[in-house]
Formats: sequence, C-alpha cells, structure tokens
Amino acid sequence: MAQDSIDPMVSHDGFLVAALYHFAPLRDFESLQKPLQAVCDDNGVKGTLLLAAEGINGTIAGHDVGIARVLGHLRSLPAFADLQHKESRARTMPFHRMKVRLKKEIVTMGVEGVDPLQSVGTYVEPRDWNTLISDPDTVVIDTRNDYETAVGQFRGAVDPETRSFREFPAWVRAHPELRRKPKIAMYCTGGIRCEKATAYMKAEGFQEVYHLRGGILKYLEEIPEDESLWDGACFVFDERVSVTHALEQGDHCLCRACRHPLTQEEVASPLFEDGVSCPYCHADRSDTDRARYRERQKQVALAQRRGERHIGR
Repeated sequence: MAQDSIDPMVSHDGFLVAALYHFAPLRDFESLQKPLQAVCDDNGVKGTLLLAAEGINGTIAGHDVGIARVLGHLRSLPAFADLQHKESRARTMPFHRMKVRLKKEIVTMGVEGVDPLQSVGTYVEPRDWNTLISDPDTVVIDTRNDYETAVGQFRGAVDPETRSFREFPAWVRAHPELRRKPKIAMYCTGGIRCEKATAYMKAEGFQEVYHLRGGILKYLEEIPEDESLWDGACFVFDERVSVTHALEQGDHCLCRACRHPLTQEEVASPLFEDGVSCPYCHADRSDTDRARYRERQKQVALAQRRGERHIGR
C-alpha cells in the first residue's frame, strides 16, 4: 500500500526523476533486493535499479516524498552512505513498473578485472569540460551506443558506433590511432559507463584519461545553452526519451517496434506507423510482424481509451 494518497501516474507538479549509481563492494547484494523493492513499492516509486557485487545503478521516478524515502533507505546502508544522485523532472510518470534486479555487473562491459574502485580516469567538472574538449591535444570519445549518439553529441566527438557497451573494448583495440594524441576525454549519459571505460583505458596503457563528472545530464543541467558545446538532445532510458538543456523534456519519441528514438521529421515519414514500424526497422519487418504489431497497438489504444496504461507499451 503506497504511503502517499496521490495518483501514482498523474501529478500537477510532475514527477521527480533520480538517476544514481555507486560502486561499492557488496558481498551480500542479493539480500538487499527484497527490502529495496518493498520500500519502492510502498512509496509509489517506479523505475529500475540494478544490484551487483560491485554496487548499484538505475533510475527511479515518483513524488518527491517517495523518492526521498527510497534514497534515505539506500543511504542508511553503510555501503551507500555517500551515494550521489542526479535529479530532473518528468511531466508524467516515465516508468510503467518498479524492478529491482540482480546482475553480474551494474554496467556490463564483460571484461574481467576492470574495477573503477582500483583505477579510474580523472574527473572533469562540467564547468571545465569545454576547455578540455576544445584542446587540440584531446581525443573526445562518446562511450554510448549508436541509437543514443544519433540523438545528440558533443561537438567533435568520436562516435564508436557500438550497438552495446560490450563492443567498446574491441573498438578501442581496433583503433591504435587513439594513441596519437596525449589526452583522452570520455563521456556518457550519467557517468557510469565512463567509470568502467576509463578504468579499461588505463589498464590498456593510456595515461591521460579524463571523464565528465555526472555525465551529459549534469552538463546539460549546469551549462547554459549559449555556452554549450552539446548539439542535439540526450537520450534517456525512460518514457521521456530525450532531454535538452536545463533537463527539459525533448521532442523525441520511441518506435514501439524497435525502440529507436525518433525525431518529429522521422515520425512524419511514410515508413512510420505508430507501434508498427519506423524508418530504422521497416525493412527488417515482415508482413506477419507488422500484423502482430498492429494488433498489439489496437490493445494499447483500447487501454488508453479506458484510461489505463498498456503494460507492454
């Protein structure tokens, strides 16, 4: 039973979104799952939190009081006493359900021995980031995946065009030219992938490795648009799809067939059909696939007319 007597899906003030991660050795991380799920459920908080032997990672949303209670619960645990989080707002609840999952890694690189608690790059504050990435002796690397970089990037950044973070180590090994400049500057959405990526780069022998503290989200929150070197929007893993400067919700939407973010121009394409296909996946879908997706979309529309959310959307 939620402790707040407020509709958990609608709020006149919007919802508080808290993105967090924290590396800490957790010998008994499995025992944290059920109590954490319970405190989220009891407070109407939704989202996803990942627990592993190396720490916690995830994003949650809810009313301010509920988020405060969940964060308070986490910080009451000795391993998470110094937990930091980033806040933004969403007009509607950006998640359908609450999941606390047990994982092997809180961000999956798949390389044994990469430990950000032992070795990590040098943190760069958002206010100092422009100077670093404007230095001609710096290679700027976007550690995110191709569908994320398609929405926005820092000016002049190298795009590895990876489909998953697991591909990043192989990409580094395949590009020895990265060693031609002395400085490597790396960034990602909230900072966690760069913890692993910079640790990996240092293990590979790169000396001057830097990463943006708090990731793109912190940069967009703190740096005024007229001073920004960010072009486009930042993809986020919830129903907002993207955010822009000052963490305002962007105008992207998701293709419900392939989950690729879409601009308004792409939505206007004749290859786009809501819930069925988009310019990125139309050629990969059979007529049978599209018929199945259309039927699912009918169920979504029926649920919306009843004032409900279709859980598979």
